[in-house]
Amino acid sequence: MNRFLAIVEREMRKFFRSPVLMIMSMMLPLVQLLVLGHAYGGHIQGARVAVVDNDGGPQAVKIHEAFDSVAANIATFTTVPYSDENRAKEDVRTGKVDAAVIIPPQYSRRVYAQESPRIGLVVDNSDQIMSGGIESEMQSLVNALNQPVISKRVVNDVALQIVELYPYVEYVKYLLAGSVALAMYISVMIGGGMLYIDDKARGVHEGYLVTPISKLELVMGLNVAGAIKAVLSGISLTVIGSLMAGLGVIFHPGADLNLLLLILGTSLAFNGMMFLMMVRVDDPLVPRAMFGVLNTLLFFPSGAISPIAAFPKWLRAIAIVDPFTYAIHGFKSILLKDGGFVSIKGDLLFLYAFGIGTLLIATPLFKRTL
Repeated sequence: MNRFLAIVEREMRKFFRSPVLMIMSMMLPLVQLLVLGHAYGGHIQGARVAVVDNDGGPQAVKIHEAFDSVAANIATFTTVPYSDENRAKEDVRTGKVDAAVIIPPQYSRRVYAQESPRIGLVVDNSDQIMSGGIESEMQSLVNALNQPVISKRVVNDVALQIVELYPYVEYVKYLLAGSVALAMYISVMIGGGMLYIDDKARGVHEGYLVTPISKLELVMGLNVAGAIKAVLSGISLTVIGSLMAGLGVIFHPGADLNLLLLILGTSLAFNGMMFLMMVRVDDPLVPRAMFGVLNTLLFFPSGAISPIAAFPKWLRAIAIVDPFTYAIHGFKSILLKDGGFVSIKGDLLFLYAFGIGTLLIATPLFKRTL
């Protein structure tokens, strides 16, 4: 036990003597949370929409009033008057405006005559987010225009009543689970995998191998030290990220216990995965080359950025065996939903089984002699 603890102490001392390494292992997830969390997932605001009014009748005036209401309230877009339809389309194409609304001649007459009046909307669909936001808002305006002035006494139309279980979830909150998992992954790769290979290349392991330390003690010491680093990163990012995102769940003792179980399971899974991949590697450049590839291969298919249901089948297959998937699902279940232990027991089972399984496979592969 003393030999095992000596390895853990040596690894932790080396880690804490490099404050820059500690800061950098957490800086990327925090920057990602701060920038991506506020750059994506918000409502479109300040778009410029050209309006070509070829009618000028009372029904066209109602459209202008609806546009003014949008600009004064939710501010999805503001309107710019145009007199030439072709110029408006060209300005959409060149990016001077984001969309163009065409009110055709005789629009008001067609409304009163109920002759299927139409409003044209020209969008630049090369930007799906912008065009989708404008199209959605325009569809809402059209639905409002279609409402009768005098409502029916008996409503025969089918209506959809939406019940949201949780208050509005900002994207920065949605992204928090992925940022916590990413911080732990970076800590394992930098503070575990890269340092492990560097020590091997510098001959540090030769000092271990001429001592009575057994292979099992050496493997367990290195992995426990790596898991402690990941746990510290996970706890730090969970607390800091929750405060940045405005989540108060970290002040609930029950949720804190579940989060701690998730952090321990995630650190075990990530560290076991890292050790299995690095156990027979000798070149210090290999973990640095693998870092970016694994980040893309494991982080993005996990559902951290977008739902797994939107992925093709081959990408879903990666998500099934990806420990990131279960870590992020568990963190979302607690941080966003406060779902309790029942909601994460499947994630915990996979993470602990994955971590123990990879360590059991990697231990026999560890070379006792150089």
